[in-house]
Amino acid sequence: MMRRTALAVCLLALTSPALAGGDAPRAIVQEMTDRAIAVLGDQGLSSDDKRHRLEDIASAHTDFQTMSQLVLGRNWSQFSPQQQTDFVKEFKAHLSMTYGRNIQNYRNEKVVIVSDREEARGDWTVQTKILRGGGAQDILVDYRLRRQGDDWRVIDIVIERVSLVANFRSQLQEVVSQGGPTKVIELLREKNARGEPIAS
Repeated sequence: MMRRTALAVCLLALTSPALAGGDAPRAIVQEMTDRAIAVLGDQGLSSDDKRHRLEDIASAHTDFQTMSQLVLGRNWSQFSPQQQTDFVKEFKAHLSMTYGRNIQNYRNEKVVIVSDREEARGDWTVQTKILRGGGAQDILVDYRLRRQGDDWRVIDIVIERVSLVANFRSQLQEVVSQGGPTKVIELLREKNARGEPIAS
């Protein structure tokens, strides 16, 4: 539950307006998290309003195509172009459904940037910490970003050293191996329709 709540905070951080393409990843994450806290703390917004903002705007700052490719790994090539499109759509919806419903658990947490570093292939990791207060344990969150033209896009979120991409890859690997692309897409559609996480 703590990890899902943290990811809800992280995903809401992606709902800020686009920044100038020349801004560094650290500045982008700072701006995103500042706006996320403002949204979460807005008592005039219902949980549904916040979820809708996440669904409507997160795509501006997240590369769901690359994230989906990383989740499927070498299995991505087994998907036809239409199946790839369908997977990205259902995976994006699943993230919103699974984690967006936990935004009501926000308890005035603050977010600070701890450090940032360049990764292989020119990717960039920005390390943040969610300060929970009240004696609760702080939560470490890393954003991994990749440059797309003049913009930076989030391709993974790592919470307490658990990668979103790696977590979903482990959940879906067996499904792909046994049922192929069709089975994976059907599973996501069924889970999304029922409002259930894959692991349930």
